[in-house]
Amino acid sequence: MRFSGRVIFEALGSLFKKPNTVLYPAQKVPKAPRLRGRIVFDASKCIGCMMCVKDCPARAIAINKVGDKQFDCVMHLERCVYCGQCADSCMKKALEVTPEFELAQLDKSKLTVHYKNPNEQNNPQSEPEIKA
Repeated sequence: MRFSGRVIFEALGSLFKKPNTVLYPAQKVPKAPRLRGRIVFDASKCIGCMMCVKDCPARAIAINKVGDKQFDCVMHLERCVYCGQCADSCMKKALEVTPEFELAQLDKSKLTVHYKNPNEQNNPQSEPEIKA
């Protein structure tokens, strides 16, 4: 009971101090130069060696053959641990780690990304298709 006066002064004093934390959603902080975030796939570089699939500890990558020397990729970002092992093991650098890390979703199925081959006849663009 004898310390209750100190607690009140401490609480009142902290009301007028600047917060020690960062106001994250409102204020963006600079990213670390080697931040490992979302993995992106470039189908034009892929040769189908499947080293990324074999090296992925979370089994988050599936490479599918869509034609003669043409491949597409399905990334399960909800499983990915963002270790970057797949990008390191890719001989042709078809997988790349980006600094994009804000991937939170309420629906887990939205984190499955299908990177289609740009040479595929029914889909001329190389933008990823995010399943909704």
